[in-house]
Amino acid sequence: MEFLKRTRLSKKEKEAILTLWNNEYPAKLNYSSLSNYENYLQNLSHQSHILLIDENKNIKGWYFDFIRDKEKWFAIILDSRVKGLGLGTEMLNLAKKKENILCGWVIDHNNDKTKNGKTYRSPLNFYLKNGFKKLPDQRLLPGKISAVKIKWTK
Repeated sequence: MEFLKRTRLSKKEKEAILTLWNNEYPAKLNYSSLSNYENYLQNLSHQSHILLIDENKNIKGWYFDFIRDKEKWFAIILDSRVKGLGLGTEMLNLAKKKENILCGWVIDHNNDKTKNGKTYRSPLNFYLKNGFKKLPDQRLLPGKISAVKIKWTK
């Protein structure tokens, strides 16, 4: 496995990430088309990306960050088949080297289902183990998702 840094994604990379997104995130967050996903990305400023690539050049993970409300926000997705191998922590550590603050929304319950009907497991403990703080007073309330804000500071 190797990590590749990008400031822009190719169409092929976007297609692979969209598949990863739709397979790993709760079904209610799925994008129905590449153009819908591209519209989402287009509205985020100052993006940078880290791709986790396997020996066959397939994308197995994606980290990206961007500016929202004058803060650096991020998202990370790993193929469920490579979770638990330390690769998510490695990705976060690469991001932490270049940032002073990282913010994210994290689903903090196990009530959502993925596209294949499996329970989406909250990654909150993963982030807490990696030095993030939970900000319980800052929540995305039920709409598409219910999530809590997390923040890491160097």
